[in-house]
Amino acid sequence: MKFGYFTLSDNAYRDNPRTPNQFVADIVAEAIAADELGYHSAWIGEHHFSTLGVLSCPDLALAYIAARTRRIRLAPAVTVLPLHHPIRVAEQWASLDLLSGGRVDFAAGRGYDRREYAPLGVDFDANQAIFEEGMAIVQRLWADAAPYTHRGTHYRFDDVAITPRPVQQPIPSYVASFSRPSIELAARLGCGLIVAPFAAAMSFGGLAEVARLYHDTCARHGTTPGRLMCSYFLHFHDTPEQEQAARARQMRYYRECVIPSFPGDPATAPPSYRYFIDMVARLKQARAEDLTDNAVLLGNAARITEVLKRVEAAGFDEVILYFNVGLKPHAMVLEEMDRFAQQVAPSFG
Repeated sequence: MKFGYFTLSDNAYRDNPRTPNQFVADIVAEAIAADELGYHSAWIGEHHFSTLGVLSCPDLALAYIAARTRRIRLAPAVTVLPLHHPIRVAEQWASLDLLSGGRVDFAAGRGYDRREYAPLGVDFDANQAIFEEGMAIVQRLWADAAPYTHRGTHYRFDDVAITPRPVQQPIPSYVASFSRPSIELAARLGCGLIVAPFAAAMSFGGLAEVARLYHDTCARHGTTPGRLMCSYFLHFHDTPEQEQAARARQMRYYRECVIPSFPGDPATAPPSYRYFIDMVARLKQARAEDLTDNAVLLGNAARITEVLKRVEAAGFDEVILYFNVGLKPHAMVLEEMDRFAQQVAPSFG
């Protein structure tokens, strides 16, 4: 099993002295450090208007990182596809694939925050259909050098082929999933799947159940399963005091960043987001002592290795690790990244 660096650039905290510009600089430095430490990949989220995160252009950040690294794979976490025209998305990531020497992994999703849609004039309530049509267009433009014409519900164009062509054929593509429709789409399009363990536990019973559902769905559609990935928050601790601080940091992230961003009102959430209502309700009731392995890696190297061995046994190929959550200081993030690389990663070959 491989490991990556992951961030959503969470910065929506009360009384936060860290500026967005400083945090973006920290994230770039951490991703470059991940390459030096031997991590397999760097996954950087897309958020707009400081709703949850502050990094709005992961493609540009990753292009900068690409120029300063040689091995690490480069990925959005994720491209909020309905907010962009799929032709431009195909062009941008094909260009980065070329410039990085074929190091792009591409992941897309719908997002979950209506506030990111409104200023860009995109219909949040229709985003499932917009996303599915856009994802099929992106894949077609990467796969086929010949111009093609598209007549869809949300996009219409004539005789389009993109340049430059991506180096990888195909670019590894993933769908980020919190729900059964997203798993269905990933299987239908032949994409890999990225899930959050806490969502997998709440919606399906756990990671092993997600893996079975995904493989069964691929079999039903006659597609070859892609790679399975999941994300985990991570906090090392060696003393009760460190554990208390880590749990408090994680709870602050949920309360100040996640709950205000996730759809939580049944009256305004579209049908395809109704599963978020239960997630938000549970997070509102959660206590620091309730944090479990379904969402967060907490402990020393031996404890974290034990949990990740179970993830590996469930059939997952890669875990992307969210170190810099909850206003964790940049120096502490770098220290924990190094500790993981030295004390945990070697147990997985």
